Amino acid sequence: MEYIEIEGKTVDDAITEASVQLGVTSDQIEYEVIDKGASGFLGFNSKMAKIRVCKKFSPEDQIRDFLSKVYDAMGLTVEILITPDEEEENVYNVEMKGDDMGVLIGKRGQTLDALQYLTNLAVNKHSDTYLKIKLDTEDYRRRRKETLENLARNVAYKVKRTKKPVELEPMNPYERRVIHFALQNDRYVTTHSEGEGPNRHVVVTLDKDAKDYGDSRNRKNSKGYRGPKDSKSHEAPQYSREEKEPGDFAESGESGASEESANE
Repeated sequence: MEYIEIEGKTVDDAITEASVQLGVTSDQIEYEVIDKGASGFLGFNSKMAKIRVCKKFSPEDQIRDFLSKVYDAMGLTVEILITPDEEEENVYNVEMKGDDMGVLIGKRGQTLDALQYLTNLAVNKHSDTYLKIKLDTEDYRRRRKETLENLARNVAYKVKRTKKPVELEPMNPYERRVIHFALQNDRYVTTHSEGEGPNRHVVVTLDKDAKDYGDSRNRKNSKGYRGPKDSKSHEAPQYSREEKEPGDFAESGESGASEESANE
């Protein structure tokens, strides 16, 4: 926010003059009294009051002002759409539209995350109430979430098949939560985070109480297996969702991630 200094015979006069110059009402400005001034005696030794004033911006104005300056510096033309969140208080969703939005997303969303972090800092610097700003473009957040959920399931399958833990690449707190949440109901694996700062990552391990997973699967797939002795059914054994091949998950329409990507 840009401040200007205004003088008047009194503080009230200075506020009125500031409102006129900024084109807003007095309740839409913020000011700081630099000098209260003095009326003097019989008009002698009088002193003008001076205030430091700026236009009071709404959260939407602050968000738009900050991002517009960033995009101008980057030489980008971006349409900024700001809407208050319907479910959470003091949360604003910002959708950005324009050409070459990949520049704003960056590798695995790192540029978008950094821009979101800086926007939150800039806006909350001038706010008495903590505000949360969420940036998105080209529906990236939703697509990234689906990719992470699919990766989590494929990694869980690999852990159950090999009985060896798998370390995922470093992720931000939000992405780590997506992995944890995606596997919280899988009774065969557990997840936890390791590392510090930018190197913090999720590790998926086989649950200590689920060691028989591979043994029971191998018995079903062994040569000559025909099911329980008393079974007269010739139907193929039925497996749970956790026992499906990774390719089966792609049938839901989610973009699959290869097992190799888990080791990146």
